[in-house]
Amino acid sequence: MQRTQRRLAAVLAADVVGYSRLMEIDEAGTLARLKTNRETLIEPKITEHDGRVVKLMGDGLLAEFASVVNAVSCAVETQRALAALNAELPKDQRLELRIGVNLGDVLVEGDDIYGEGVNVAARLERLCTPGGVLISGTVFDQVQGRLDQEIEFLGEQHVKNLEKPVRVYQVGLGARRAAVDARVIRRRPWLVWAAVAGAVILVAGGVALWSHIGSAPPADVASKASMAFPLPDKPSIAVLPFANMSSDAGQEHFADGMTDDLITDLSKISALFVIARNSTFFYKDKPVKISQVAEELGVRYVLEGSVQRAGDQVRVNAQLIDALTGGHVWADRFNGSVTDIFAAQDEFVSKIVEALQVTLTKTEKEEIEHAKPSNIAAKEAFERGWNLYLRFNLEDSFEAVRHFEKAIELDPQYGRAYAALSLVYLRAGFYGWYQDFGVADVARRGQVLEWERYLQQAQKYPTSLAYTAEALNLVPFSKTNEARRAAGRSIALDPNDPEAHVAMAWALIVSGEPEEALNFLATAIRLNPKYPSHYVLARGVALFQHGDLKQAAEVFEEGFRRNPSAIAILPAYASVLAHLDRRKEARETLLTLRPGSDQTTLENLPFAFPIIIWEGGSKRFGERLFDGFRIAGLPLDVTVPKLIGELKGDDPFARQLAMKRLGWFGAAAAEAVPVLAQALEDDALRQQAVEALGKIGPPAKAAVAALRALQNEAVIGTYAKEALNDILEN
Repeated sequence: MQRTQRRLAAVLAADVVGYSRLMEIDEAGTLARLKTNRETLIEPKITEHDGRVVKLMGDGLLAEFASVVNAVSCAVETQRALAALNAELPKDQRLELRIGVNLGDVLVEGDDIYGEGVNVAARLERLCTPGGVLISGTVFDQVQGRLDQEIEFLGEQHVKNLEKPVRVYQVGLGARRAAVDARVIRRRPWLVWAAVAGAVILVAGGVALWSHIGSAPPADVASKASMAFPLPDKPSIAVLPFANMSSDAGQEHFADGMTDDLITDLSKISALFVIARNSTFFYKDKPVKISQVAEELGVRYVLEGSVQRAGDQVRVNAQLIDALTGGHVWADRFNGSVTDIFAAQDEFVSKIVEALQVTLTKTEKEEIEHAKPSNIAAKEAFERGWNLYLRFNLEDSFEAVRHFEKAIELDPQYGRAYAALSLVYLRAGFYGWYQDFGVADVARRGQVLEWERYLQQAQKYPTSLAYTAEALNLVPFSKTNEARRAAGRSIALDPNDPEAHVAMAWALIVSGEPEEALNFLATAIRLNPKYPSHYVLARGVALFQHGDLKQAAEVFEEGFRRNPSAIAILPAYASVLAHLDRRKEARETLLTLRPGSDQTTLENLPFAFPIIIWEGGSKRFGERLFDGFRIAGLPLDVTVPKLIGELKGDDPFARQLAMKRLGWFGAAAAEAVPVLAQALEDDALRQQAVEALGKIGPPAKAAVAALRALQNEAVIGTYAKEALNDILEN
């Protein structure tokens, strides 16, 4: 007889607070959020801390860790991340966890574990407050002094089915160190000197020397009441573009690169809320106050600085300001060789993190380290390319390729450069820029594209940007599960990267979950309030899929007003307007897209722009979006009543065309159902009639009996079954 296996294990038990109530309010939405949170946050955190999910139990889960420190760290970081996510959601959509952690003896049966070690963890989870973490005495004995959290003893608790009471401790989610404030500055005179305004450039013997000190503390302070967004429940920071104090204006890109690197490194820290580059560079070369930046972006802390470079020597000054007090939290400078700039950046990040009382995880440290290239020239080439890529147009995207290729030539293991090239070629494929990028048209037919080749290289040196590129690569092919996993991994590695959240939103749109996609887009917009136009496209499409056409139109209208060069949003905008029966505006939108087009060009325009018709659950939605684009190109006198009249005529070609166009109008063509049902009797018109009835959807229920009579016939039966599914909403 086989002996039962036993082992000592750290066990984490978690469940959702008020799950039954949330299911009553919104069953589908709650299930979708639970699935997304598990896939993109909870399970990646467990894996990151070398744990494994033992089993899922409805709204709860059980996980096992070999290290008790890892188990508690995982619990704390998970609760912090969930709190940040919930802060952006209405109360009735928030999923809060209770977590209990125990160290004890467990019985092992296959992949499952049970026994007293598991029971204690489960009991602690039941006692826990929402959003909290409780640990047992055995856990406390092992982690005491090894974690940077306050731990409070709650006494001994008698729990069900256990004879002896359990020592229970509550783990705080904040750091243990005392706050750093302006009083620290006053006790350290050298930091005061580092904050004095001024710049001195000395020239002697033909050799330029410089000394630039950061600006004095601002006299103005920000007001919470004036914030454009509520402050997150964790330290929030915006990094302003560092000023180029060099005599060479050509060093501007070096200063921008310093800013980019700090944003990139800080954004990987899950305990911080970091505003994206696109929004902070909005203030480049503008005379703005710290309080204005903080209020417009919704942050408490603002990092500013300056860079001076002459040859191989560089000086960097930086200071972190609390916008709510106007005081300095931290200030420092670096003087040295350009070759040491990466070490200086790491030191700055470390000190900023310490000043804001947060702790870097092992994975975050590794991700920050791996993202850096091997030499400064590769970094500079990447920054030039990235600045061009962000402009989101053909000419600059094409020019960006040269710089990314240079970065790879200088550092063949530069993972972010490979990922960026993949994104550039993905964009070229999506927008049809094949000839400009030297990619043959045959690529349209599914052969390996340049973006796939570069993506494969990026995956050898993985970064969060590589996973974002992977997710966006999978979306057009309706590989939704793989796309969600890739986007989730990107978010786990860089929780403050809005592009990762946008990638997840597209994966959810294609999965047929627009409401959840809108949540991720809301997070992306919060991280990047000065968001670019492709956020508008994703949000408008998600609203269209969700059925809120009026709000979708408003989003597109506002987005185009903000950026009139954002023509990529116009096809979807025209489609929404057409489905709202605002056809004159829809037609004018197409003429904005292609000024001076004649009628034939307008009707053929949908085939020249990329509205993807996905497979699976979103296929009909993609078709509806495309059909709206086609309605927008029709002459204004082509109406549903006129098309019904043409159906009753004798011209077979005109009748087929009329049926096809009626399908484009969808539910708005409900009055055509009787004549379309009658057309099912005509062999020459049957298929077009079936397809039109399917697109009309539920309003075509009067034709259900006639369609059922066709569903067992060869060929036409397949179309009839699809139409029945759409009409009956199966």
